Amino acid sequence: MHAQVPDSTQGEILESYPKFQFKGLFQGRYTASLKEHVDVEGVHHTDETATNNSFSLKYMRVQVKGQISRRVEVVALANFADFKNDPKTRVLENAYLRYSFNQKVAITVGQFRPWFGIEETYPVDIIKSLEWSNQYTEFGKNGWTSFQIGASVGGTLPLGKVPMQYAVSVVNGNGKNQVSDKDNGKQFLTRLVFDVSKKYGLNIGINGGAGKVFKKGVYALGVDLATDIELAPKWNLDIQIEAKQAVNHNLYFGIEETDRLPDINEYQMRGVYFLPNMRYEIDYKNLKAIEFSCRYEYLDTDFRQNSNPRQSLIPMISLEFLKNYGARIQMGMQIDYYKHQIENTNKYNGNLFILQVQSRL
Repeated sequence: MHAQVPDSTQGEILESYPKFQFKGLFQGRYTASLKEHVDVEGVHHTDETATNNSFSLKYMRVQVKGQISRRVEVVALANFADFKNDPKTRVLENAYLRYSFNQKVAITVGQFRPWFGIEETYPVDIIKSLEWSNQYTEFGKNGWTSFQIGASVGGTLPLGKVPMQYAVSVVNGNGKNQVSDKDNGKQFLTRLVFDVSKKYGLNIGINGGAGKVFKKGVYALGVDLATDIELAPKWNLDIQIEAKQAVNHNLYFGIEETDRLPDINEYQMRGVYFLPNMRYEIDYKNLKAIEFSCRYEYLDTDFRQNSNPRQSLIPMISLEFLKNYGARIQMGMQIDYYKHQIENTNKYNGNLFILQVQSRL
């Protein structure tokens, strides 16, 4: 009679659960406005009250990931730097459960960033510029990007030589940390990403969304391209191009009913940005890499009624002292130009100098 042989002695290692992983991000910056009467937030002042330089704490993020089983993980992400503002709808960012059947199908439920563009596919602690794009922020206000509450199914499907990643999501659309949905409507989002070329890291993304907000039909469309090219053994160039258009229902419902047009489709926003990022792996003493980027962005939040496009140019240099963005210093400019300048608002031309320190924990 023989005793039962444990699986681990047959070449398989039994994993023990739960497993926990802790991550963090610190990001602080010094900002100086180089434009007279424009403060560090980009707001114009006709008087002398503009604050033209300031130290600030952008992020102090802490993330906990619990791998409950081989298929189940729970993630929580909080930004403690948001306690400096009214924390009621801030601080907690990610709070979700993901169940993975296999590589093809995984279900996510909770508060997360639904896929609707390139920027959602990057971790929250890796930003290829000084800040998220203006487009990302504006679409977040309309429930399509940033942190939202809802559910999603996604994965990777093998389509011959061109694998496709997909994500289909349904969200409340009224941002993070809300007690409940603001109405009975929901927003449905779909993203498809085609891995066109492994050699050049070329991915093409298609985004589409539709839904109801206070019984009004809304939609959003987008297309994007990302590539990562090895130019030489130590030189890499990655490029992001993204274009989106959507109903700006956040603007529509922010106008008094007596002052707005009845057709919500008359309030539209659209934008495009181009972000090349050159990376040189120097690996000299403590300095691991140098990056050069320059994002150009065009965004018009109301191009059918009161068109006033914002064009932004953000050149940046980044010095990386620990691998994988572990510690880096960034220096750059944010140059904004509006077609029509409006006094005492943030729709005013400005030049900001930003020095930023970041560390991933």
